[in-house]
Amino acid sequence: MTGMMASHLVSRWSGALWSGALGICAIVAVIRPAEADPRAVVELFTSQGCSSCPPADKVIGDLANDPSVIALSMPIDYWDYLGWKDTLADSRFSARQRAYSRMRGDREVYTPQVVVNGSAHVIGSDRAGIESAIGKTDKGAGVMSVPVTMSLTGKQITVSVAASKEPAVSHGEVWICSIAKTVPIEISRGENRGQQLTYHNVVRNLLKVGDWSGHSESWTVPIENLTRDGVDGAVVYVQDGSREKPGPMLGAAYTSLH
Repeated sequence: MTGMMASHLVSRWSGALWSGALGICAIVAVIRPAEADPRAVVELFTSQGCSSCPPADKVIGDLANDPSVIALSMPIDYWDYLGWKDTLADSRFSARQRAYSRMRGDREVYTPQVVVNGSAHVIGSDRAGIESAIGKTDKGAGVMSVPVTMSLTGKQITVSVAASKEPAVSHGEVWICSIAKTVPIEISRGENRGQQLTYHNVVRNLLKVGDWSGHSESWTVPIENLTRDGVDGAVVYVQDGSREKPGPMLGAAYTSLH
């Protein structure tokens, strides 16, 4: 948004729930895990109608090239009334952002906002601030300590979560995201009118896989339940808490599907 709008706090709370299927392209191959467990999950809450967001979108593009970071764009819908309806926005992303603010207790909901490892929030264009938040959140108990992998056999994806390395970490929810790695959008109205902007690692949908109990566990997801056009990547993450009360990120994995 403009400088004033970028820090505007949103008081409305959405009751939208995650539902439906997400998109993952059907491929016949093994999805190889990353060479090393990632150190952070970075979620950017952004909007095509926000004039302050393009620099943050570029930061996420840079972070998407860092194999030690899982960078996600989650476009929100609460600025749609300003003259341009975000073509990638989902009210469920807005609800997720608000749930984070409620758990932190600060109710700070704005764009561009980054949430690092499910806890700290930073202005999305502040690359140094994001790196600092990664370092600080990494010191939390169990944060990004659980190894996660994905594999594909035939028409099924298998998600595997290893046993906890820390006694205090004994539960979490397992989610799989469908990802569009690069999405160019031409904007004809609103604060960014006349611009063609590129969004990176855009979450197109999210599906709960199961509940992790701290032990080594695996889940199988039929590809036919996940198909959607425009998706060329996938992310699985394990997060403490719940959808309504999200906590720290415990582990994650990203893979390209092409």
